[in-house]
Amino acid sequence: MRRGKRDFISVSVCILLVCALNTLFSQAHGQQAKEPPDALVKRITQDLLDAARADKHIHFGTQGELLDLVEAKFLPYVDFQRMTSLAVGRFWRDATPGQRKALTDEFRTQVIYAYAATIWEIRDQKVVFQPMAPGDGGPDDAVVRSQVTMTHGQPQEMDYRLENLPEGWRIFDFEILGKWLVESYKGSFASEINKGGIDGLIKSLVEKNKKLAAGGWKTSK
Repeated sequence: MRRGKRDFISVSVCILLVCALNTLFSQAHGQQAKEPPDALVKRITQDLLDAARADKHIHFGTQGELLDLVEAKFLPYVDFQRMTSLAVGRFWRDATPGQRKALTDEFRTQVIYAYAATIWEIRDQKVVFQPMAPGDGGPDDAVVRSQVTMTHGQPQEMDYRLENLPEGWRIFDFEILGKWLVESYKGSFASEINKGGIDGLIKSLVEKNKKLAAGGWKTSK
């Protein structure tokens, strides 16, 4: 083999090795940089509560500021498609792609209102996080537990279920002061679908969201 050809092969092998090492390093770095689920939920919750306490408009119940805050700080970490599919249950597989998108979009709006109402209620309370627990889906599922110290009565649970996705841990269900969101919607969703099909459920969600936008956000739960 000529020297020039041997040199070319050697250089090519080196380039391939460097590329492979870079890929492995990037993957390892991405895994190391992924925020743990308990740290993620604690950061989101604290950021929201700190902002809600600092904003006098939010303190007196102004709707727009709090909704914007939830959309900016909470929504990027929620898997709304999985959340919606769990709430819709067995009917999800019968929905068309267009219906699934409409359901997810409308349910997303209701989740924003529900979570905003919760933050408004607990804005002056203390949230204490408990040890994290495994979820039902193995190592890629987790339950982050916390308790809200209420002014009157016993502390209330405020827990989150998360899944491990390539882009990081994402919330797909949460417990609002003792009641899991997905479970609380399942019965009403099934009832609407039995009455008017998937389109009937979409229509009812649209109507409810119009009422919430008109000022009923504090009772959205």
